[in-house]
Amino acid sequence: MTSRSDEWYRTRSLWLDSIDGSLAPRPALEGDVDVDVAIVGAGYTGLWTAYYLLRADPKLRIAIIEREIAGFGASGRNGGWCSAIFAGSHRDMARTHGRDAAIALQRAMYDTVDEVGRVVETESIDADFHKGGTLTLATSPAHVERVRASVVETQRWGGPDDAAWLDRSEARRRVSADGVLGAAYTPHCARLHPAKLVRGLADCVSRMGATIYEQTAATSIESRLVTTDRGRVRAEVVVRATEGYTAAVPGLRRVVAPLYSLMIATAPLPPAFWSEIGWEDRETLTDGRHLIIYAQRTADDRIAFGGRGAPYHYASRIRDGFDRDANTFAELRRVLVALFPSAAGVAITHEWGGPLGVPRDWTSSVGFDRSTGLAWAGGYVGDGVSTTNLAGRTIADLVAGADTPITRLPWVAHRSRRWEPEPLRWLGINLALALPAGADRAEMRTGRPARLRTALLDRLTGH
Repeated sequence: MTSRSDEWYRTRSLWLDSIDGSLAPRPALEGDVDVDVAIVGAGYTGLWTAYYLLRADPKLRIAIIEREIAGFGASGRNGGWCSAIFAGSHRDMARTHGRDAAIALQRAMYDTVDEVGRVVETESIDADFHKGGTLTLATSPAHVERVRASVVETQRWGGPDDAAWLDRSEARRRVSADGVLGAAYTPHCARLHPAKLVRGLADCVSRMGATIYEQTAATSIESRLVTTDRGRVRAEVVVRATEGYTAAVPGLRRVVAPLYSLMIATAPLPPAFWSEIGWEDRETLTDGRHLIIYAQRTADDRIAFGGRGAPYHYASRIRDGFDRDANTFAELRRVLVALFPSAAGVAITHEWGGPLGVPRDWTSSVGFDRSTGLAWAGGYVGDGVSTTNLAGRTIADLVAGADTPITRLPWVAHRSRRWEPEPLRWLGINLALALPAGADRAEMRTGRPARLRTALLDRLTGH
C-alpha cells in the first residue's frame, strides 16, 4: 500500500492537525510473527485493550496491526466527548438482564469517565481533559418537554445527582446561546482533545512493550491468525478493534454499518466573544433537536462543532471523499450561527469527518470466545471515547479469565443480528437518517413535538 505523508494525515481533522511531533507512520510489519495477543486496529479500543493487558501482565507479547496510523479513524476525528453515554437502551437491557444489570452498566459508564481522567494523569498524557459535564439546551418550545423528560429518565437509572433541569436564567448563565429556554445538565462528561489522547496512548503502550505495525492492512481475521498484506500474525488471542472500518474486512461487511459524522472548527475566538456567551466551565454542548449536534470549547478557545446527517453509502462503502460533504458543512455552520449569532463572521479553519460503527440494534458489545481466541468490541454509534476504555478493561479481564463486576455487565457477549443485504440496508438506513431532520423541521414549523416521527425513529433504532 502507498505510504502517506505527515501532511496528508493532518488534513483528516483539526485534532490531528494540532498534534505536536510527527505523524509519519511507524514501521510496517515485515514478514510473519508469533505473539501472545494480536490486535487489529490502533484506535482507542485496541490501545486501551493493550494498555490494560500489559498492566496485568507486562511480559505479554502484543502486536497491534494498523492500516494507516494510530488514531487515523474515529479516535482521531471525534467530538472529544468523554461521556457516560452508552449506545443501547436501558429498557432493553433491563428487559433481558434485569433492572439491576442495566443500572450497573450505567454506573460503570459514570466510573469510566473518571478512569480515563485517572489514566491520562497517571501516564502524563496531555489530552486537554476537563470534566465540565454536558449541557443539553432546549432551544425551542418543542425541545422543553423532551429535554425535561431526559432528566427524569437519567435519574431513573441513576440518582438525583446524575442529571438536573436548569431553568432559562441558569442555563443562559452557563452558556448564553440564542433562544435558550432551559437545559439539562449532567456532570458525567469531560471534554478532551481526541488525537492527543489516542497518540498519547499509542506512545504509552509502545513504552510498555507492545509493537504497533502501521501501514499494515489486515486482509482477514480468523481464529488465532491475522493475515495482512505484509505477513501473518499468529496469536493465542486475536482482538478485532476495527469499529467503523469493520465493513472493510472480508466477511464482516454486515456486522456494523459505517455512518458518517462530520465536524467544523472555528479559529480561536477572542476574549470578547467568550465574555458575551460565557461557557466558562467548558461543558460539552448539545441541544434537544433530533438530528444530533455536539460541540466543545477547545483548550485553545475554538468551537469544535459536529453533527450527523451525511448519507449512508451503498454497500457500506468507505472512501476518503465521504469525509467531506459540502451540504453537511454548510448546515453545521448555519446551526452554529443560529446558536451563537456573534459567530457569524468567524473563520472556519477545519472541516472533516469520518465513519462510525453502527450495529443493527444500535447497541455496543464486547466479548471473548476462548474456544477460538477471538475477542471483539465496538458498535459505539459515536459514543466510544469512554466506552472504548470500558471495553479494553473488559477484554483484559476476559482474556485473563477473571470474574469481575465489569465482565458481568449486560453488554458482555451481546450479539446484534447482521444488517440486511443491499439494497434493503441502503433504503432502511437512509430512511432512518431522514427522519430526524424531518422531525426537526416539523417542530420548527408547529412548535410542538413531532411524536409520530419520534416514535418511528425510536422503533427503527431499537430505542
